[in-house]
Amino acid sequence: MAVKILIRRSLPDEADALVHELLRELRMLAMKQEGYISGETLRRLDSPGEILVISTWRSAEAWQRWFQNPVRRELQEKIDRRLGRPTEYAVYGYGPAA
Repeated sequence: MAVKILIRRSLPDEADALVHELLRELRMLAMKQEGYISGETLRRLDSPGEILVISTWRSAEAWQRWFQNPVRRELQEKIDRRLGRPTEYAVYGYGPAA
């Protein structure tokens, strides 16, 4: 079953070029992973520094393989250190509403 991953980050106005380069690198690597379907990046209109990435994967297992990938983890740690706060993740699947 396909899953949607919501990835939320707050980028301060002073986010440097390195942060943007690391984010691009992370996105390019994700696109090459088995099970990756698509992704889009949205900017929050009422809070300009906030971005939301919606990533679609063939399964929760495919996402978890990428999430645990040591290269991804290292890039993410660099991003979080530069931003001074952790990235937030939420995993959503399709199914009946409760």
